[in-house]
Amino acid sequence: MNDTLLLAAEAATKEGFFTQYMWLVPLLPFLSFLAIAFFGRRLPGKGHSVGIAAIVIAWVLSMLGFIELASGNAAVQKLWTWFDLEASLELSFGMHFDFLAGIMFVVVTTISMLVQIYSTGYMHDDKRYTWFYAVLSLFTASMLFLVIANNLMMMFVGWEGVGICSYLLIGHYWEEKDNSSAAIKAFITTRVGDVSLLFGIFALFLLGGTFDITELNHLAEEGEIAGTGLTIAALLLFGGAVGKSAQFPLYVWLPDAMAGPTPVSALIHAATMVVAGIYLVGRMFVVFEHAGAALDIVAIIAALTMLLAAVLALVQDDIKKVLAYSTISQLAYMMAALGVGAYTAAIFHLFTHAFFKALLFLGAGSLIHAVHSNNMSDMGGLRKFMPHTFKTFIIGSLALAGIFPLAGFFSKDEIIGEALRAASEGRQVAAWIVLVSALVTAFLTALYMTRACVKTFWGDYRGHGTPHESPGSMVTPLWFLAGASIVVGFLGFPVIGPFKEWITVPGHEHAGFSTLYNIILPIASVALAFGAIALGVLLFHRNRFRYDARSGPFGWAYRFAEHRYYLDDLYLKGIVRPVQYKLARAAYWFNQHILDGVVNGAGSGTLGAARGAYYLDQHVVDSTINGAAGLTGYSGGLLRYIQSGNVQRYAAVLFAAIALFVGVFALT
Repeated sequence: MNDTLLLAAEAATKEGFFTQYMWLVPLLPFLSFLAIAFFGRRLPGKGHSVGIAAIVIAWVLSMLGFIELASGNAAVQKLWTWFDLEASLELSFGMHFDFLAGIMFVVVTTISMLVQIYSTGYMHDDKRYTWFYAVLSLFTASMLFLVIANNLMMMFVGWEGVGICSYLLIGHYWEEKDNSSAAIKAFITTRVGDVSLLFGIFALFLLGGTFDITELNHLAEEGEIAGTGLTIAALLLFGGAVGKSAQFPLYVWLPDAMAGPTPVSALIHAATMVVAGIYLVGRMFVVFEHAGAALDIVAIIAALTMLLAAVLALVQDDIKKVLAYSTISQLAYMMAALGVGAYTAAIFHLFTHAFFKALLFLGAGSLIHAVHSNNMSDMGGLRKFMPHTFKTFIIGSLALAGIFPLAGFFSKDEIIGEALRAASEGRQVAAWIVLVSALVTAFLTALYMTRACVKTFWGDYRGHGTPHESPGSMVTPLWFLAGASIVVGFLGFPVIGPFKEWITVPGHEHAGFSTLYNIILPIASVALAFGAIALGVLLFHRNRFRYDARSGPFGWAYRFAEHRYYLDDLYLKGIVRPVQYKLARAAYWFNQHILDGVVNGAGSGTLGAARGAYYLDQHVVDSTINGAAGLTGYSGGLLRYIQSGNVQRYAAVLFAAIALFVGVFALT
């Protein structure tokens, strides 16, 4: 900890002006949440003006802070004491703003700003419009707080913040049971991962004696924490990432999360909740790197996830669920890159994916806004009615498919290339699994996006009414994101792109230019994507191949995918139903026969004691008190007769007493 403080003090002399104030970036949306929550209906635009103003200022600060970092200013770490338990524990809180946090700030504030602007058109008639903007602001603030946290306990606070906000936003239309069930499912499923994360945090604290992220990475690098304990701690952290970033087997919540408003889906999938797990593994990468087989396990689970999710995207009719499974698959690309040691490639894909995936979700929202249905079977021919949405959606789809020169081409090929390099150098058996899975998934990605575009924009319109283009408040963010999806990939261009200089792990050297990795492999991957697009056009547009997938020889495989590998059924029947029925009934029996017996026995004993106390009170205590009172009354009566105030009676008694006295005296 002392070394960390010294490093922070040395870095302070090189800080830029704006990087010192990055703590304002999460604070601004949090303050806007408070303002909208308490005064939203009285504010201009029912609260959205405050939310947008706050996120615009946060975006400007984020951009200026990142520019200062790129100009050569040092990373900033500021620490304050949270609490100090004498010599046993000192827990600090503060911010750590480096290139990784800076890139995440740019991504989160950019996407959130565009989503909030877009929502003024998409959500304008919503009866909980003000509440929507309040929670949206809190959601953004929680993610930014998570990103800038300098220790794991602070990060966990932001981690839980995005969890509760996702629950509120997914269940925004809670009146419908499916929506409220989706929110509960997301909340409970991610809590499973969160328990694992919390155990991992405590395990690292026991090993290293600190929650500080920089210090823990340093201890792992120096070998001061190592062995089986470090491996277990890293895998527990990864359990949290599996839940939040929707990896197998906890990805089941994310497709159902589409029940929330589409702008929320864009924010969740592009910039906030689901990338939190990627960010966690990236921030703790040195710990994972020195944690034995932890990265191999990360790589294998990610390779399995990307392939399974891509197949599921191919059989969906709901356009948002196509994109949801696509997100799971792309998150797995990022996680797989981390698993093979390609830290820079993983963060670069996180960066580019944010723009084209937000574009696709907002484009889907524009389509849903026009046709009032999520199903592609209710669309068709929409390129004639919605030219702006059509053009921007195609740009996003090509970027996702990895077509040159769009953003997805550069970042996805970087991951495939790093997997090939790791496999060819023999560093990891898992790298071969990642390589094969990534190539097959790249083909499937281009195929399912071709299917989605054909069913949505070509053929005859199959819905009701006449679709119309979305208003300017929705179209403008689409074009902004489309432009970003075209240009941001060049930041990772081989040799001249600056991204590799921004995001690097100390001690790692980036590979130089190579004909195999920088020319042959990209050409092969683009050819693979174009082959998938051609096949998709033949299958879904021109109908060259007549094949009933449900009843053919491989119908069982199609039905298996349609039922999402029966994983939901397994959870429902193997966990939820037993808890609801068997465990709940056992708890009911225990309550009725054991707890109630104890309670009733205690009640009967109390009642018997009360009756005994009543008898004692009535027959002993009251009799004693009443007897004493009667005696006092009788004595008082005698005294009252004697002390009557009658002088003649007093004289008579006096003379009688004297006579009695004289008589007795005479006799003696």
